[in-house]
Amino acid sequence: MARRITPRSPAAKAPAAKGHAAPRPKAAKPGGLMLTGQILIAMPELSDPNFARSVIYLCAHTPEGAMGIMLNRPLEQPSFADLLRQLDIAPLPPARHIRLCSGGPVDHARGFVLHTADWTDEASLRVDERLALTASLDILKAIAGGAGPRQGLLALGYVGWGPGQLDQEFQENAWLSAPADEALLFDADHETKWRRALAKLRIDPLLLSGTAGHG
Repeated sequence: MARRITPRSPAAKAPAAKGHAAPRPKAAKPGGLMLTGQILIAMPELSDPNFARSVIYLCAHTPEGAMGIMLNRPLEQPSFADLLRQLDIAPLPPARHIRLCSGGPVDHARGFVLHTADWTDEASLRVDERLALTASLDILKAIAGGAGPRQGLLALGYVGWGPGQLDQEFQENAWLSAPADEALLFDADHETKWRRALAKLRIDPLLLSGTAGHG
C-alpha cells in the first residue's frame, strides 16, 4: 500500500510501494549496495496499482533516499508536440519526437528527460557513464530542433523513497534488480517490458509468483 513519507531530500518526497511477496530466489540486492543505474522489477505480488508490474530505472540511491523513473506507463496525451506548444518551444512540428510516460505517482506536473549521456548540460544529473537525467527546457529545445541526445524519454512525475526505505522493501521481497539496457529504457514495447526485465535474470514470472494462470 502506498504511503507518503516525510521528505529529507528532493529525491525522498514520494509514496512507497509495500510488497507482500512470497519467498523467491535472492537475485535482487546484495546487502548494503547502492543500486543507482539499475532497473527495479516489481514482484508479482506487489498489487498496488501505482507499482504493479512496474519497471523502474533508479536514477539515484544513497543513504538519504532513492529516486527513479517508471519505464512502462506510456502516456498518449499530451503528445510531445502538444507539450512543446504548451511550453512555447519551437519549432512546431518538432524535428524529432520522444516518448512520454508517467514517471511515477509524485509531482506529475514536473518533467524529467532520461537520456543517453552523449548530450548533457550544466543542469544534467549524470547517473553513470551512459545515462543522464535532465529537467531543464534546454534539452526539449535541443530535441525539438533536431539535436539533443541520441535516445531519450520524457517522464512526467517520478518515484521516490526516503532514507532506508527502498532497502526495507527489498527485505520485504517487493523488488528485484537487474542491469539496465537501452531497449528496456527507450523502446516502445511497453506490454513486454516487465517480462523482458525478468528474463534478464532468467526468471519465469509464473514460477516466481506461485499463481500459474495469472501471468
